[in-house]
Amino acid sequence: MAGALPDGEPVPQDGSLPPDAAASAGKNGFAVYVHVPFCASRCGYCDFNTYTASEVRGVKQSDYAGQALVEIAQAREVLAATGGAPREVSTVFFGGGTPTLLLVGQLAQLLDGIRDAWGLASDAEVTTEANPDSVTAESLAELAAAGFTRVSFGMQSAVPHVLATLERTHDPERIPLVVEWARAAGLQVSLDLIYGTPGESLADWRASLELAVAQHPDHLSAYALIVETGTKLARQIARGEVAQPDDDLQADMYELADSLLSEAGYDWYELSNWTTDAAHRSRHNLSYWTGQDWWGVGPGAHSHVGGVRWWNVKHPAAYAERIAAAVSPAAGRETLDAATRRTETVLLTSRVSDGLAISELDLPGRGAIAGLIADGLIDGRAALNGRVVLTLSGRLLADAVVRRLLGG
Repeated sequence: MAGALPDGEPVPQDGSLPPDAAASAGKNGFAVYVHVPFCASRCGYCDFNTYTASEVRGVKQSDYAGQALVEIAQAREVLAATGGAPREVSTVFFGGGTPTLLLVGQLAQLLDGIRDAWGLASDAEVTTEANPDSVTAESLAELAAAGFTRVSFGMQSAVPHVLATLERTHDPERIPLVVEWARAAGLQVSLDLIYGTPGESLADWRASLELAVAQHPDHLSAYALIVETGTKLARQIARGEVAQPDDDLQADMYELADSLLSEAGYDWYELSNWTTDAAHRSRHNLSYWTGQDWWGVGPGAHSHVGGVRWWNVKHPAAYAERIAAAVSPAAGRETLDAATRRTETVLLTSRVSDGLAISELDLPGRGAIAGLIADGLIDGRAALNGRVVLTLSGRLLADAVVRRLLGG
């Protein structure tokens, strides 16, 4: 399970926003994230706020949709009280956990609740994550009929021994089938991969990439495995049962991914994300990277509105208790000062291929531009046009680039 939440500032029981947030709310786009905290089994590498049936005794999965709808109603009241102009929701993302463990009718009910609270833009992007073994052709068709437009499958790998190390339960041979079902339903398809699993070779990773590309997904994500403290995988590594991921091998894997995907017609638009067309970028994730507003629904979900960020209580039982008491499930919040906002703008916006405006940098950051060009870490032509755009080498060393842009 995920680490402890920060303490933050106390949140009023009604969840009302401070005046500063109310004044700036409505100037940005608005997205909704729904966290579904349930999984059929726990993967050894996972640090997300998720729970199996044995870990949520006294909490019924079947009650969750109704609880989340109460929070959505609370959110509507909080945002209406800011006095800002009503905002339609531009993107909705159901993540987890495994959202598709809920009944399709429950997911549809939640989407209807969001639509009733704020309205959905006519071109709204509505995504759900799904494990390949948690959907059927019928359930995907029902999701599309309910208004979902996109599904993100947790493929992770095409190699059985890699999936076994990750403790993923699906058969890689199911990937072509679920992609076919999703396409038949009219859904856009994203495939999520993980590289750098202990015991995974470069040839293994190539096999996973080739299987993924062969499905012609609209979007593909590839994330380096990070060993999180407190996970089963971290304990296995500490005991010497499996090897620590190799940083140099992970870098080789990233370069291989970028090469193969480029050859197949995919362009990177964020460090870990590629797509065949700009229209298929994850607009929801872009809202995070570009500092838009979003409301996070569910246990442990984070939100950001008007420069105020808050987070809900983590455990589903604590969440249910707050909802039953008709009080905000928020556990704490923080108001982002100007320095924090600037740091986050540099950190997040530099990750995307559209780049960071050099005008966002302070004097030391601008002074670092020439050296970063000379080191081959940012694109010189883009810099002449006023933007910081990472080269392939810069993507591999993105954290170091950000430190230099921040004057570190």
